[in-house]
Parts: sequence; structure tokens; C-alpha cells
Amino acid sequence: MIVTDPIADYLTRIRNAQKAGHKIVEIPSSNIKKGITEILYDQGYILKYKFDDEAGKQGIISIALKYDTSKRPVIRELGRISRPGLRQYASAEELPKVINGLGIAIISTSKGLMTDKKARQNHIGGEVLCYVY
Repeated sequence: MIVTDPIADYLTRIRNAQKAGHKIVEIPSSNIKKGITEILYDQGYILKYKFDDEAGKQGIISIALKYDTSKRPVIRELGRISRPGLRQYASAEELPKVINGLGIAIISTSKGLMTDKKARQNHIGGEVLCYVY
């Protein structure tokens, strides 16, 4: 299957797995997806993850999803901002604040993937990939 927007596919797989109440979701691997997964783990949105580079052609990312005590997913909303047809870039001063800083925006910068807070601290702008809260 050919995917024209792999990041949107990544976010959709997580969203669908949470709606179905799955504990683990498996996603085809890429370097940018690995970076997003590490950010989600560091920010506490997922329980754990595993990169299996030997499975299949490109490898698989296994993500253990996180739920609160009432069985609701910790990730309330995932949204794609920049997409292949319309890229969204922002300078360090224009980076979006997701729900007044309660959520995160994932930014692709010249220094790699990082959250909007870290990009603001480093005074770096870049492509706004997605938001999570």
C-alpha cells in the first residue's frame, strides 16, 4: 500500500487504536515516525515503545498506548497541521501554543524534531508537523 502522507497515517493509526481500546498499535517505521514516537514518550503520552528494524522491509514501531483510570486515552486529540499539499512553517516567535501550553506541537527544525516549547527556548522555527493534547 502506498501512503502519500506517512505522518497522517501514523496519527490515524494511533487515533483508531485508541477508539477501539487497543493496548498496542503497530506502525510501519521511518526515522521521522521514530522521532515523533520518542517525543510522545518523553512527554508522557504513551507508556512505552519498541523499534523492530528487522521486521518486514522497513521495520515496525510497536507503541503501548496509555489510558487513565477510567479507561479514557491520555491522548485526547491528534491533529496534522503541515501536510504534503500545504506545508506550514513558523518562526520561533510564531510557533503555536496548543491549549495555552497544556498540549504540544511537534516541530521539524534544522536541529531535528522537537516540541514547540523546546524550539521556543532554542529560538528555532521550522515546519509545524502536528499537535497533541
